[in-house]
Amino acid sequence: MNSSVTFHVEADDVGWIVIDDPLSRANALSARGRADLAAAIEAARESPARAVVVAGKEQIFGAGAELSELAALASEAEAGAFAQAGAEVMAALAALPKPTVAAIRGACAGGSYEVALACTWRIATDEPATRVGLPELALGTIPGWGGGVRLARLIGASPALEHLWKAQLVPARAALAAGLVDELVPPDEWRTRAREAALRLADKRDAAAEQTNKPGAPTMAAAWRLKARTAAQRAALAVVERAMAPGDEAFALEAERFAGLAASATCKNHIYAFQVRAAARKRTLEGWFPSGVLAEANEAAQRPIRRVGVVGAGVMGSGIAQWLAAHGHAVVLRDVSVDAVAHGTSIVRGLFDEAVKRGKMSASEAAAGWGRVLSTTTWDGFADCDLVIEAIVENIAAKRALFGEIAKIVRGDALLASNTSALPIDEIAGHVPHPERTLGLHFFNPVSRMPLVEMVLAPATSAATAARALTLVKALGKQPVICRSSPGFFVTRVLFFYLNEACRCREEGVAVTALDEALRDFGWPMGPLRLIDEIGVDVTDFIFGEMARYFPERFVASRLCAGMLTRDWWGRKNGAGEGFYTYEGKTERVNAAAEEWVGGGVANVPAERLRERLMRVMVEEARRCLAEGVVRTAEEADFALLAGAGFPAAEGGLLRWAATRE
Repeated sequence: MNSSVTFHVEADDVGWIVIDDPLSRANALSARGRADLAAAIEAARESPARAVVVAGKEQIFGAGAELSELAALASEAEAGAFAQAGAEVMAALAALPKPTVAAIRGACAGGSYEVALACTWRIATDEPATRVGLPELALGTIPGWGGGVRLARLIGASPALEHLWKAQLVPARAALAAGLVDELVPPDEWRTRAREAALRLADKRDAAAEQTNKPGAPTMAAAWRLKARTAAQRAALAVVERAMAPGDEAFALEAERFAGLAASATCKNHIYAFQVRAAARKRTLEGWFPSGVLAEANEAAQRPIRRVGVVGAGVMGSGIAQWLAAHGHAVVLRDVSVDAVAHGTSIVRGLFDEAVKRGKMSASEAAAGWGRVLSTTTWDGFADCDLVIEAIVENIAAKRALFGEIAKIVRGDALLASNTSALPIDEIAGHVPHPERTLGLHFFNPVSRMPLVEMVLAPATSAATAARALTLVKALGKQPVICRSSPGFFVTRVLFFYLNEACRCREEGVAVTALDEALRDFGWPMGPLRLIDEIGVDVTDFIFGEMARYFPERFVASRLCAGMLTRDWWGRKNGAGEGFYTYEGKTERVNAAAEEWVGGGVANVPAERLRERLMRVMVEEARRCLAEGVVRTAEEADFALLAGAGFPAAEGGLLRWAATRE
């Protein structure tokens, strides 16, 4: 079998360690890869090379450790051996008696970035695909091969801890600003510039002088300790704090803490969550249509969707328009008034500006995207659209009328989609000519940050329509879950049963803080009542009504939100300042008036009992959805709630969590 890592020396006395595993598109560092890397490092040590460049594949440096190996670690002892073996390879690279340059192009994540951190210098290509970082906390663990220690010694304690806790890959330009890389180079010059950097370092007697080595406080601020909620966060804090002292003790501590975390159920749950997300990117229509029509549908999927009309320039419509334009589509954004269109275009412009600030795109890319958006109060430009997405108010009569109007304007082969979050697609669009071209494309708010799209198939939706839409969703970088059209689809249906139960608890006198803290402690990003404020009390009350209409036998709608609206407590939506909480700038506190209005007759309800009550409602409804064929598998159901509702990844997924308790 060919080696996954090679070493050679070129005429200019620069050695090249090239990590290129032919068995791994992601260039993951498997056990074989780590052994090959160790051999290449030893060859570099013995070679006449004055300096060494470490490179990956042409389009990706590496995705880190092989996830299947991490998932297979069954004990703390196995995890400790895994950490020690990897750490020894990184230590050997760091100890090479000649300067090393990591030449990063494409993703450089986890263990692969630990390779880069063990080098003297790091260059990265200035392109969107290049992102670097240590995202291990997203898997419920920490770096185990010395990366946490080296990062803290490179950029300082607090910046390193902030990076580890965020658990995200950082775009190249932001990585340069943060000190995660030392130099940006044009994509077509990365080999030349890596060679130049290596020779420059070789010409300096003290190559280490080129490195940043920022000191940190010997102890971390108390604020970090107060913010540490998870075992992985506490472990990262301990490692970074120890890294500020000289010597190798910090490396031993990192391996020890990694071992304890990697063998835990929490880490296995995080890996499961990662895997169901990864599966979504490979989603197909298999099982949704007869196999005989899928071949023809796949041919239809090759017909590109170039021009998209978006009707409704509110927050959702504008967010969808911006995302489409950012991904190369010509967009016509329509609303009924000049003011509405102006507001929508300001949202689109703001989203492009935000993307530039966050390093997601360059100013020129944002300008090009902005130039692809045409805003209008007319139907001009819609006749040429390949797809029209409706994103108006959640009113079935209004949506039906709109679809009838759109159908008279667009081509007969143009796809017609609704962004509704709850209303059955066949009730909205079943009356239009050629209903086989209709479906739901439910984006989640905010579109620029939420990865999920529910692709909703009506009874009339054709395989060709579904195939073209699925191709589009993937091209937009979104993660699809396919649903059968039914009230609330999947995420809204399950989530609003949960929110309704929370409101019923509140009506029974359970305090706002007791409810929300119980669910936050479980791992939800916010409690159910705080989430209602974010969604909007009015929207929540409307969907409660719809759920009660469609599921009268088991959905007893709380009247709490309706009562709050009579008192002008709308939540946080659209700049409103009061709901279950009050909002002033960045300050939020429980709305004392709302608390007093409802009362608090139930004292000291155990948090575990509250969690069990609310979570069981979700589990029961999710299982009903599976039984009805709204979604096909438990894994898809778990993924949808992870990506669309913020279900805590530390528990794996809703149905996985339920299965472990039975």
